[in-house]
Amino acid sequence: MLLRTLLRSSSATILLPLLVGFVFLALGDDLSAWVTPHYWPSATGNAAFAQPFVSAGCAAAAAWEGARLTKGRVFEQASTRGPIAITLPVLAPVLAMGVVGVLVALFTTAVAADVPMGFPHLGILAAIFSMLVANTLVGYIVGRVLPGVLAAPLALIGSFFVTAYPASWSLFWLRYLVGGGLTSCCPIDASIDSKALVGTVIFAAAVSTATLTLIHFKGGTVPLCMAAVLVGVGLATSWSVVRNLGAEPTQARPTADLLCDSTGKPEVCLWPEVENPNAVRSEARAAAARLRRAGLQLPDTLTMAAQPGTDALKLGIGPTATQKDTIAGGVASGIIPEPPSCALHGAPYPAATAAGPIAAWLYTTAGVPAETVAGRFGPEEASLAQQVIKLPTDKQLAWYEKNRVALSSCSTPPHLSIAGSTE
Repeated sequence: MLLRTLLRSSSATILLPLLVGFVFLALGDDLSAWVTPHYWPSATGNAAFAQPFVSAGCAAAAAWEGARLTKGRVFEQASTRGPIAITLPVLAPVLAMGVVGVLVALFTTAVAADVPMGFPHLGILAAIFSMLVANTLVGYIVGRVLPGVLAAPLALIGSFFVTAYPASWSLFWLRYLVGGGLTSCCPIDASIDSKALVGTVIFAAAVSTATLTLIHFKGGTVPLCMAAVLVGVGLATSWSVVRNLGAEPTQARPTADLLCDSTGKPEVCLWPEVENPNAVRSEARAAAARLRRAGLQLPDTLTMAAQPGTDALKLGIGPTATQKDTIAGGVASGIIPEPPSCALHGAPYPAATAAGPIAAWLYTTAGVPAETVAGRFGPEEASLAQQVIKLPTDKQLAWYEKNRVALSSCSTPPHLSIAGSTE
């Protein structure tokens, strides 16, 4: 069949502008809402939000094409080509439509993230495209069995349900079979866990191979059994890969990507996506100096790594942080004590009331204005922090240490009274 004839007769030609318009207009805000600025893995991962919608469109179009071939009794006629050789050219425009839909989604997220020159995350794209192929082939099989008016909507709804809904279920491993959860990739200090991608690709490949088996052998009991075995093996293999993954398919980003500057103290390690590294280093060191003057002991390294070592302090800022208040707060946030495990498991935690005032004092000491602190932690906490910061340095430090120790225990009450700090 000539290419122009194939394109003219394919349902994908009609659906393509509708799909592109839907992705760009209806999904545009969702695609760009949570993207991490300047970070290609995040732009690629957020583009995966469109995958269930695009896959559903591919499945519906493929179902229609399969029903047309069945209605035309193409496979009942003598042919020099095999069933797969007949099928694949018919499905090529459908797959091309899906690829364009994904590329439109990726363009939208890349523009929103303002990514630099480079390449999207190829592993995430491989997982997305493998699901497009699997959904297209399954939709085609549905069309070969049912009339087009039934097959197309059934394939549309079924594909969307299978690819979209597992991401909301508590069985986390199910979402990684169908490419779900990839939109969680990635904060600036995280990267995608390759297990999530491998699990999706394996399962999609198993489903695709099973459908190609059915197409080649034109159905029958033995091909059905072979297809069931292939899907079962793919399911078991994928499960073994993704079964230990949690709700987020991410892992800590390699610290080798950090750019560290040790020309001043403390050393400051930033991700390459940070917009104004010189300003960040300068303000971070100024905030660290203010905290040290208050008597706090800080490590010699400030880092944006997800898991700082024992000799480093987490710098909790994003890549677009340029304001003094934001950077100072990012330094202070790394000092805020974590609640003990007993509190996280529901035990009484009397020191919980000290968490806000302690954080407010740290932010204020680092140089964050009172109005900003009040907006973040509350006016009462900010007011108390302003009272504490007027005390002599040793009294402030004593107040902080008492409450820091209390925050590390489920049995020690806090000591928030200013009068108690002057004893």
